[in-house]
Amino acid sequence: MSAGQPMAVAGGGGASEGDVNTSPERARWIAGLDSGTRALLDADADVFLHQSLSTPCLDAVTGAEGAFLITQSGRRIFDFHGNSVHQLGHGHPAVVAALKAQLDRLPFCPRRFTCEEAVAFARRLGDLAQDPLGKVLLVPSGAAAIGVALKLARYATGRHKTISMWDAFHGANLDAVSVGGEALFRKDVGPLLPGTEHVPPPGLARRFFGDDDKATDRLADYIDYVMEVQGDVAAVVAEPVRWTTVEPPPPGFWAKVKASCERHGALLVFDEIPSALARCGSFYVHEQMGCVPDMVALGKGLGGGIVPQAALVVRRDLDIAPHVALGHYTHEKSPLGSAAGLAVIAVIEREGLNARALELGRVGRARLDALAAARPEIAAVRHIGAFFGVELRDHGGQPAAVRADRVLYAALARGLSFKVGGGRVLTLCPPLTITDAQFSDALDILEAALAAADEGRPGPA
Repeated sequence: MSAGQPMAVAGGGGASEGDVNTSPERARWIAGLDSGTRALLDADADVFLHQSLSTPCLDAVTGAEGAFLITQSGRRIFDFHGNSVHQLGHGHPAVVAALKAQLDRLPFCPRRFTCEEAVAFARRLGDLAQDPLGKVLLVPSGAAAIGVALKLARYATGRHKTISMWDAFHGANLDAVSVGGEALFRKDVGPLLPGTEHVPPPGLARRFFGDDDKATDRLADYIDYVMEVQGDVAAVVAEPVRWTTVEPPPPGFWAKVKASCERHGALLVFDEIPSALARCGSFYVHEQMGCVPDMVALGKGLGGGIVPQAALVVRRDLDIAPHVALGHYTHEKSPLGSAAGLAVIAVIEREGLNARALELGRVGRARLDALAAARPEIAAVRHIGAFFGVELRDHGGQPAAVRADRVLYAALARGLSFKVGGGRVLTLCPPLTITDAQFSDALDILEAALAAADEGRPGPA
């Protein structure tokens, strides 16, 4: 199948974890690329399994630096997607240097041995977390961290049931899909883990629990009710911030859920895989949530956007399963992943990226609010730290999902990449190391892309 031809069955519907890759806009975009790029995309489509959110790909990349991707045709594109791994931008010199030095010193450590890098990295993760968090297990992916959390919750409580949220994404492995709530990943895959109860996310509380400012309190009460009537829930697994659609919860929500967990003997597991590491203005997101979870899953940018690295950070008293294998991974104590992680933490602290995220949030929110005031197709603007969501509405006879797809490709044509979440939310995830001028230029592109989509023009004027 040519990369220029969409697959017969689309990978997702209107509300999905990200923009699908099978729309007519994707086909038109690929058809407009240069012949060399199309040839590489055809080769990619020939060798890789096709799946939504991936193959056919958007473009071919030959370089990445700072806030930019560099395509095979030489274009420089602001990367406001980055799979949420690029808090430090692409190829941060400190991370690259740490990895080069580590390759010369110790490239691999079998899991039955240890190394200074892994111990130092785990200790830093524990020290940065709030008490009583402090014990760590290093794993190669965020989905693996979620799997370890589910196993540890079973051992710690003697139960297997979980409560999680519809629309949430916790990874694409079957155990992570079971607690996740994305139809795109759950549909037609057969039986999932038993006992995985789901509730609406806070962003939809008003739809189910009353259209007022008490809706999320009622949702928290409902979660408490589910734990009470089930009586044997091991864990509540949740994103502290709904990432795909950029929906921070109202103050006090998670503190109320944590109190219910303590009352009913369940554990609270936060999936901070995309949202931690200064992205939201604090190293851990739970620092802003008014409660301390029992476990925290980390990943994505933990490896500096260069090597896969994730971790599970848990309460110290949950070190209760020494005779079983919680996460028996070949690269459990990776010297490379640990060196990258230590470098990431050092850069966050040295360059003040927590404060930088808050400043980008202030500037970006003001700019996006002004844009929303001028454009009636924008239904809402949301942000936490340096992560922004611009939600579109149906307007002028154009469905929000169609408009969002057009804005995506109009922005790409002008040099800005981002993700569409939930079918209608433009999610903007800039590197925290971006300059003020670059940030302003990228938002200029977004503004032009919204105008172009309104006029039906996909490419630059």
